[in-house]
Amino acid sequence: MDETQPPGANSSRRVLTASLVGTAVEFYDFYIYATAASLVFGSLFFPSKSASLQQMAAFASLGVAFLARPIGAAVFGHFGDRVGRKSTLVASLMLMGGSTLAIAFLPTYAMAGWLAPVLLCLLRFGQGFGLGGEWGGAALLAVENAPPGWRARFGMFPQLGAPVGFIAANGLFLILGVILTPQQFMAWGWRLPFLGSAALVGVGLWVRLKLTETPAFAAAIAHEAPPAVPLGELLRDHWRVTLCGTLAAICCFAVYYLMTAFALGYGVNTLGYSRTAMLSVQLGAILFMAAGIVAAGYWADASSPRRVLMAGCAMTVGVGALLPAMLGSGSLLVIFAFLALGLLVMGFVYGPLGAFLPDLFPARVRYTGASAAFNIGGILGGGLAPMIAQALAERGGLAPVGLYLAVAAALSFGGLWALRPKAA
Repeated sequence: MDETQPPGANSSRRVLTASLVGTAVEFYDFYIYATAASLVFGSLFFPSKSASLQQMAAFASLGVAFLARPIGAAVFGHFGDRVGRKSTLVASLMLMGGSTLAIAFLPTYAMAGWLAPVLLCLLRFGQGFGLGGEWGGAALLAVENAPPGWRARFGMFPQLGAPVGFIAANGLFLILGVILTPQQFMAWGWRLPFLGSAALVGVGLWVRLKLTETPAFAAAIAHEAPPAVPLGELLRDHWRVTLCGTLAAICCFAVYYLMTAFALGYGVNTLGYSRTAMLSVQLGAILFMAAGIVAAGYWADASSPRRVLMAGCAMTVGVGALLPAMLGSGSLLVIFAFLALGLLVMGFVYGPLGAFLPDLFPARVRYTGASAAFNIGGILGGGLAPMIAQALAERGGLAPVGLYLAVAAALSFGGLWALRPKAA
């Protein structure tokens, strides 16, 4: 495939590596925060006599990034649609990596009082702002370079960054849990994954700086001047598909954060499993998410991304129905089976989004549109999901948490249904 490309064109291998590595770095950064919020941030940064309130405050800080994501989507989308995909992707990676690295040096509440949680939330905002521009650019990089008939399979590579980043983050926390005592981990060990982000960001930058612009963007600016305000054009001419695309993205975020951040905190703090045991279970289960993404990519090219996403939403309702019995079973093996099932299904509501959302928009506003839909969907589906699930579980057990997941799936199904092709 590469041999037929003109000089200076992006090779398929380079494109897929850049889209995968970049999002893997971003999700590593994003998830080490979620893991630390589940395990240590409550007691280190949010003092309270109630351990439950500490946990909810830590999960609330997790949601700060989701408020920043649509702002980042608008800002990076503006430059991505006006200046180009490559430089915008590099800037988003540097911002999120820098914010993550800075968290490693933060003082705790015992050291700096209320300044500590304020700085933590500020850097969490920086993480979200950077990720707001990352996903859309990585998806466009893949699908705008895809050969005919391969858009969903190319689009699944940025999606595979999520399980890869999760494995790196979770695996590192698991190793630290084995080699450090709980006291060492609480005192300084939790900072090491944030320090490690610097090396990963360096790899991502090295790959991305070798890229050229995508053919679709080059053709769009050659045909006509880029929009002066891409967000304004998006809201004026493409508001309906933006709304439906946003709804379509809700389900994957709800599944992901309930299966990871909420399940980890619930397993350790409520069910009494060790941190190492729960991290091991999640590390094995995330492999099923990768398998689901790959299967969904092939299925979506054979049928359509929309059809696969709708099937995934229907499967998610079933996962919600099983959640109370399996997550609350008291058996670590059953919990593993449930998380594996949930994350496998997530592959079908997440993997096809890499091709589905960009295809909703013309090239001139595609970066802004895909980023806005994905990140606003992240607020609605995942921003407060662990905190809401924690509150529901405390008041009504796990059954309301399963219903919450089913409602998220129904909202996404509705958005996808509204985008049904018009009859000829």
